[in-house]
Amino acid sequence: MLYGLWLIILGALAVPNLILKKPELKSTLDKITPYQGWIGAISALWGAWQLVWSVLNLGLLRHAFLWWVTLTANNALVLGLGLLLGVGTLKTFTKNQEAQAKLDQTVLKIAPYQGKLGIAALILGAWCVIASLMPRG
Repeated sequence: MLYGLWLIILGALAVPNLILKKPELKSTLDKITPYQGWIGAISALWGAWQLVWSVLNLGLLRHAFLWWVTLTANNALVLGLGLLLGVGTLKTFTKNQEAQAKLDQTVLKIAPYQGKLGIAALILGAWCVIASLMPRG
């Protein structure tokens, strides 16, 4: 459930114009926007780590296909949106100009998809919250 909520937060930060269509959500978005860089940086690092974990656990495809696909998609979204939202904060972690340039290049490739990634994060986040509330049997 927490992963789903985190995806919803990332999606809201990525497509604030969609969220601001509901005036009652503006105050909540205003509270988290100042932390966008850190939320993004932590998300990018966590998403990268979890994406590696997903790839290393390909064996789960046989036993829990839908769970593995959902988790891998979550991880890719968290990494991508984390890079987009936290690039400024991530660049402060290194003084290496080549690493900063590589980070900028990666973000430029992903930036045109920010809206689509944000909407996907909102949808997948909602799915994760709903799925976590379903009884397991």
